[in-house]
Amino acid sequence: MELSETYACVPSTERGRGILISGDSKSDTILYTNGRSVVTLDLNNPLKVSIYGEHAYPATVARYSPNGEWIASGDVSGTVRIWGAYNDHVLKKEFKVLAGRIDDLQWSADGMRIVASGDGKGKSLVRAFMWDSGSNVGEFDGHSRRVLSCAIKPTRPFRIVTCGEDFLVNFYEGPPFKFKLSSREHSNFVNCVRFAPDGSKFITVSSDKKGIIYDGKTCEILGELSSDDGHKGSIYAVSWSPDGQQVLTVSADKSAKVWDILDNGSGTLKTTLNCPGSSGGVDDMLVGCLWQNDHIVTVSLGGTISIFSASDLDKSPFQFSGHMKNVSSLAVLKGNADYILSGSYDGLICKWMLGRGFCGKLQRTQNSQIKCFAAHEEEIVTSGYDNMISRISYKDDQCTNEESVDIGNQPKDLSLAPLSPDLLLVTFESGVVFLRDGKVVSTINLGFTVTALAVTPDGTEAIIGGQDGKLHLYSINGDSLTEEAVLEKHRGAISVIRYSPDLSMFASGDLNREAVVWDRVSREMKLKNMLYHSARINCLAWSPNSTMVATGSLDTCVIVYEVDKPAASRMTIKGAHLGGVYGLGFADDSHVVSSGEDACIRVWSLTPQ
Repeated sequence: MELSETYACVPSTERGRGILISGDSKSDTILYTNGRSVVTLDLNNPLKVSIYGEHAYPATVARYSPNGEWIASGDVSGTVRIWGAYNDHVLKKEFKVLAGRIDDLQWSADGMRIVASGDGKGKSLVRAFMWDSGSNVGEFDGHSRRVLSCAIKPTRPFRIVTCGEDFLVNFYEGPPFKFKLSSREHSNFVNCVRFAPDGSKFITVSSDKKGIIYDGKTCEILGELSSDDGHKGSIYAVSWSPDGQQVLTVSADKSAKVWDILDNGSGTLKTTLNCPGSSGGVDDMLVGCLWQNDHIVTVSLGGTISIFSASDLDKSPFQFSGHMKNVSSLAVLKGNADYILSGSYDGLICKWMLGRGFCGKLQRTQNSQIKCFAAHEEEIVTSGYDNMISRISYKDDQCTNEESVDIGNQPKDLSLAPLSPDLLLVTFESGVVFLRDGKVVSTINLGFTVTALAVTPDGTEAIIGGQDGKLHLYSINGDSLTEEAVLEKHRGAISVIRYSPDLSMFASGDLNREAVVWDRVSREMKLKNMLYHSARINCLAWSPNSTMVATGSLDTCVIVYEVDKPAASRMTIKGAHLGGVYGLGFADDSHVVSSGEDACIRVWSLTPQ
């Protein structure tokens, strides 16, 4: 099995903080972080993605070395890892740099030194070290609170500038670096500092809505960005154009601005970039930016990445987005073209197309959290953590109608019967609720702890799995259940049950890492010994031709079994998703789609063995 496509997660963002994305001008890729993943994404082809997941803690920032061969990335524990940018991402070095979170790091132009800044938890807030030995190259006194950004002058003589939550901009000479002077021109957090490509100037931007330009050699103030048509909110990030004549800023006022920097150091507004398709909510605040070659990249709080063309700023940008949190559910739907709907627990539903990637977010009326998710043609059913079941009708990416009903209990699992469209079954801790046409018609207490559910498409039979590992088969008569059989094989609580598309079989998985395929007529085991996961099974899917079943687990693996062959002749994808696989589906008989804790979606090709 080989990976054919990855739909990347979007950068992790936080309200009231900027994110510092970076890139490599030679390969035209950008780097950003989400959870423990460091994502490398090609600006010319967003489906060309590489993900590094070796950090033990959530990663915060990553930077290419000047020659583009190495990447240094920092995390919340204060660790910096230096690893190869290509192929297997081989680890070169790992250093414990700060006592707390790393907020920014930069390489020197000769690729020999790295400076990192962040939260020191009472110890050093900034450190500069040799990239190969980790030995210190200077003392960085002068800050009293978290240092949000740092920069190294790209030309000799080297200088380092740092800025942070104490409103200070500190200037260090070296190497070895030592404190030279401090500037307190800002009246709020200083969020980002960047040197011009030629090292002659640097700029700091702050939550006081100001941007100040300094001399790169002496730290004298040259001028500032004009306040007449300046930002109306905190400025979170800044990036210089490759020729050093202009800068790009992004702000909480939801706009990005391009400024001309004059020789005397003052900045005049050239143009304001507004991202189309904005809803006007806080998710449209812009928190990160990068100017790389002809690309102007902005990132919003909601994770939308917009790519403008620097040579044609009036042209509308190319935009894409995705998930920021664990993608807990997935549905492959057939339509004019096959597409994928994915839901993450924060309530976001995205639509994807094979070969094209991101196709839009579904705009819902209530953005409640998603625990269970089922979709069929033009209807989506979700349940959250508030006892509510939502039925969403959608057409052309727009949710036309959303009805919610309170079932009085916390939903555990839900199942649609597509051929009986008014019927919906929802299980809760000790029983099952029947809904017809969006109304609760009966609540049945089953007398055991319920964990999973599946219903036949015509709505005549249901299988309910219990905490005790037993599968209870029921026939559905009107709004009541009649128990037909109890199947015992599992030794752990049932986590998932699915009927095969031809309805001749069903498969079940449990928390004790075992899956079983059953024959529906004889109720005998058709495929057993499916014990190749090392942790609980979270999800399960059938191929459209009913010959294969795939299981996804907390152990990060996806395993595909062929029903007519012994379980030992399985196909395994190791490390499919960092942190575990939570959603699974077949796009067709030869492609498996998976989603997981890392907020990414991947398409795998089952090449014939």
